[in-house]
Amino acid sequence: MTRWLAIGACCWAFWPVSSVEAQTPPPRFRITDNSFLVEEAFNQEAGIFQNIFLVTRSHSGAWDGSFTQEWPLGGTRHQVSFTLPFSLASGLGEVGDVLLNYRLQVCEEGSWRPAFSPRVSAVFASSPERRSLGPTGTGIQVNLPVSKAFGRFYVHANAGATWLKEPADGIAHAQEGWSSSPSAAGSVIWAATPMFHLMLEVYGQSAEQTTGPREKSVVVVPGFRTGWNFGDRQVVAGFGATFTRGDVHDNGALFYLSLEMPFVKK
Repeated sequence: MTRWLAIGACCWAFWPVSSVEAQTPPPRFRITDNSFLVEEAFNQEAGIFQNIFLVTRSHSGAWDGSFTQEWPLGGTRHQVSFTLPFSLASGLGEVGDVLLNYRLQVCEEGSWRPAFSPRVSAVFASSPERRSLGPTGTGIQVNLPVSKAFGRFYVHANAGATWLKEPADGIAHAQEGWSSSPSAAGSVIWAATPMFHLMLEVYGQSAEQTTGPREKSVVVVPGFRTGWNFGDRQVVAGFGATFTRGDVHDNGALFYLSLEMPFVKK
């Protein structure tokens, strides 16, 4: 996985970049950047910011979620955002590690070319168990998403990894005190109508643990999303069932809500 990330980073660095204009979605898709667990390779339009709420509930009754806000940086080519995770179990709430994200629209989708928008994120230790580690609780995350439409279908694929700085003896097999958790994901979205889509997402991760072997899991999410346009505002809601297999075995539900709106007057 690390080797493929290095290859992807080189492609990112040397990819010939042309001028990036606001991306026009295919006619069959009036919702394009509203996946659940799989990142789509589309930056925000100029003058528009997005608020994203994602909540999951496990079979045991534990709630996990996140709030993400995305902002274009001068235009569609550069985007900044932050992600604030949270959880609630047995009546106790907790804030997760905060991510500050930057994403570059290397290329937009063409007749034969997929959209490609690599992201790099700084991870800040905000959860109690990691905040106690001090500076060693921070880290970095990289993700390489690509997206391509095929008629009524949109296909998205991700490859990435998270590296967290651990105490010198925190991970038995970590090199130089860093733990690594590679991940891969993919989805297929079918446009029943331009504003109602059926979705199938798969997300897999191999997470390094402080003790014991890696924890490997795969999450499969069948679901749907729909939306409404109110002038220059768009609301998108989605629902999915979650099936987690591997070292973690669980079934649950997922809820998604997005609100896009302008932050400048036209």
